Amino acid sequence: MYFKNDFDLYHVIGTNIKHYRKQSKLTQVQLAEQTKISISYLSKIEAAGCNKSLSISVLNQIANVLGVEISEFFKEV
Repeated sequence: MYFKNDFDLYHVIGTNIKHYRKQSKLTQVQLAEQTKISISYLSKIEAAGCNKSLSISVLNQIANVLGVEISEFFKEV
């Protein structure tokens, strides 16, 4: 995996989180509650123009709730 800049990286991560969240039939509110992050933070992560950095810990929490490998968030679709 190679990303030209942080914007591209965050865009791919946010898009993948949104994809797996919808696949799991969870709303943003449900995922935010289960991962113990705020809904505003999650919505910023999923937003197309997101430039919000994420910790590995938050990514791990989201991956665990969605039942996916954390590496799935970095794959360009």
